[in-house]
Amino acid sequence: MTEKNPLIELKDICKEFVTDEVVTKVLHHLNCSIYKGEFVAIMGPSGSGKSTLMHILSFLDRPSCGQYFFEGEDTSDFDDNRLAALRNKKIGFVFQSFNLLPRTTVLDNVILPLEYNGAKDKKAAALKALQGVGLEHRLDHFSNQLSGGEKQRVAIARALVNEPEVIFADEPTGNLDSKSGQQVMEILRDLNDQGKTIILVTHEQYTAAVAKRIIKVRDGEIFSDEEVKERVNVKDGLIK
Repeated sequence: MTEKNPLIELKDICKEFVTDEVVTKVLHHLNCSIYKGEFVAIMGPSGSGKSTLMHILSFLDRPSCGQYFFEGEDTSDFDDNRLAALRNKKIGFVFQSFNLLPRTTVLDNVILPLEYNGAKDKKAAALKALQGVGLEHRLDHFSNQLSGGEKQRVAIARALVNEPEVIFADEPTGNLDSKSGQQVMEILRDLNDQGKTIILVTHEQYTAAVAKRIIKVRDGEIFSDEEVKERVNVKDGLIK
């Protein structure tokens, strides 16, 4: 762990959903800390609560109880505008389904997050992010002209363009063939080696093993939180 104080700290976090007066409890009093520079994989079967946990961690949803500290600040009382600003400036997202605008160029897809923060030289920042994922030669192509692996690399560039504190990757290899999945995980590992904090949500053990630490969630509770003893070396082609 690179710092004494956690980047993210959850204290007694729970989440429930109410539908037609039926209360569904999804998360039960979770406690954990994540430090700057970590590469954490969150694992769990379908319905375990791992996606709900990611939504709370990334400010896409609020907990029903408990406290969420980000960079030492209790976010419980933050209004929607402040949470939106945090998402834009501090958080980068990589989704399984890419979430790119289909009839828009690669460059404009990556520029999109910069439209909301007043950045001056948007094109230069987007080009730098695309260079980081090896796609500067595709910047004028439309995203629907790309392969799945290229789309995910564009999504990573878009997640990087604001230079966020944390990158959340939600099943980033789920729609990819093995070679493309390997390339994506190699990029994420390289970013972590450069100091980026990565939080990966996956149900695949071999993908999770690229991380440095695995948090396993079951029935809305953390039942395992361990460092990875033998990390997968994606450059040796061990992701299959």
